Amino acid sequence: MDFGFRGWMWSPWVRKRYCAALLMVGMWRAVSAGAQESAVQYIEYPQIRGVPREFRTNLLPKWMTLDMQLRGRTEGQTSVNYIWGNGQAYELTRVYGGMEVRPTKFLTGYIQFMDTHALGMPLKYVASNMRNVFDDRQAYLEFHTGKVKVFAGRQELRYGGERLIGISDWSNNSRTWDGFVGRYGDRNRIDVFSTSVTGIHASSLDRHGAGLTFHGVVGTIGTVVPHTMIQPFVYFKSFPGVTSQEGVKGSDLFVTPGVEVAGVYPVGFDFDALVAIQRGNYANDSVKAGAGYFKAGWNFSKLPWKPRLRPEYDYASGNDRQDLNRVGTFDQQYPSNHNAFGLTDLFGYQNIKQERLNLDLIPNKKLSLLIQQEWLQMATRFDNVYNSSAGVLVKAPTTGLESADLGREFDASGKYLITDSLVANAGVAHFSPGTVMQENGHGAPLTLGYFSLTYRFKVNHAQ
Repeated sequence: MDFGFRGWMWSPWVRKRYCAALLMVGMWRAVSAGAQESAVQYIEYPQIRGVPREFRTNLLPKWMTLDMQLRGRTEGQTSVNYIWGNGQAYELTRVYGGMEVRPTKFLTGYIQFMDTHALGMPLKYVASNMRNVFDDRQAYLEFHTGKVKVFAGRQELRYGGERLIGISDWSNNSRTWDGFVGRYGDRNRIDVFSTSVTGIHASSLDRHGAGLTFHGVVGTIGTVVPHTMIQPFVYFKSFPGVTSQEGVKGSDLFVTPGVEVAGVYPVGFDFDALVAIQRGNYANDSVKAGAGYFKAGWNFSKLPWKPRLRPEYDYASGNDRQDLNRVGTFDQQYPSNHNAFGLTDLFGYQNIKQERLNLDLIPNKKLSLLIQQEWLQMATRFDNVYNSSAGVLVKAPTTGLESADLGREFDASGKYLITDSLVANAGVAHFSPGTVMQENGHGAPLTLGYFSLTYRFKVNHAQ
């Protein structure tokens, strides 16, 4: 697979936009989504900052801990569902409440409820990840002894930068799985899991599909190479009831091996790279696909606001239809897709190419800022355009679309720690549609703005 990064990295096209990005930074004063936390996390995804406020009381036994997360996010969009003038303002509310019990030194239990709503949004526009009326989000047992841990029940899965496996925490209904996870080790470890993703049912109990359909083995190597995290993996995903390109019904099996490598070094250089290939079958068709990204840059930590500037290239293959017995569309698995391709979250990690420039700024320990510019294209114009949940956004005709240009987007966002347990997020994004979108009923430019507050606390026994 040719990601084309070397030639792109030093082209006049990029140098021109590099200078343009610097000019835009001088014109914009806004806030960001996250801060540097580890070698396998990247600032453009809004990692949780701060720590929960702790309360203590004699009313709780020593073997119990309660926790709570309250989040409200006000959003406004100018063209919901790509409809000109269809502006909507609404409030996304989320309440998580959890209880951990520790009956013995080798057993921990955890249960968590959630209640989410999209207040003010017309029901016909409420997406499945916006609303879920009082439901069970997590419920698992953890058995641990020495370096061995086994998790059984409904739980989160997060690996690396979450570009293939993550909980999608930005969504009101963040993702969980039902099943089993076995783990051995700590900084150097291996995880083995057999699960099925939990389906969201807004007005009834959430449940997964029949059987366990998603499995994997993930290694984490954290001490072999200094300041570098290496995470090899292989994922297995299977579903019944699919139809091939020839109209044959059957089941699919995707096998996705790959590796993510990330490093943060004392000299100021950091990078994050992922490569994954995909093989298997889609009914009677064979699968041959791949994806990857590379982002690297320099931290100017001695300058005011500690600027951190880096380019990025992302790629996920599409189906070029050159072989009617082969599927080339990369299956994105279960990613945390927020801001993978811009803050508007219009596109998924399938049949896509992206060039992006990111500028991170940290004026002080409480405030982090992010300015970014994205240029988006299809990997092949013979495949569909896919949204962030892997649904078809624009269906390609047999002869292919006339252009591969999806558009460009500019984002400015930020995060501020009001207190250690109360965090504010704010941001604005503007997507300018390209030829593909304009010629297929999705030509309305979109401006998105948001402001959110998140508060977390926990309650322990008074010692």
